[in-house]
Amino acid sequence: MVTAEIAVALPSLVLVTAIALWGVAVASAQLNCTDAARTGARAAARGESLTAVRELVVKAVPAGAIVKVQRDAATVQVDVSVPVEAPAASRLPALTVHAHVAAATEPGVASNG
Repeated sequence: MVTAEIAVALPSLVLVTAIALWGVAVASAQLNCTDAARTGARAAARGESLTAVRELVVKAVPAGAIVKVQRDAATVQVDVSVPVEAPAASRLPALTVHAHVAAATEPGVASNG
């Protein structure tokens, strides 16, 4: 009887553990994306080239991330999105983590570049 109960409960326990670990991975990816976007926005607001800023952000985020950097006369905007795959056994779709950071452009910084 105990063997039957373990046989039923063990797969459920493994699935719950996998989903909990996925939640931790999603939270970690969100923190990485937010920190990278914040760092990139500060760098772009100081006047660093947008190409250099984008490279800086790409180095700090998980592989497969989409990074967008925009600057105009008043603001800098950095968007980072990355999909976080679910455990295969859960059959859940990937979650897309997104971070958006805007910062005021420093006086004298050109809007392009």
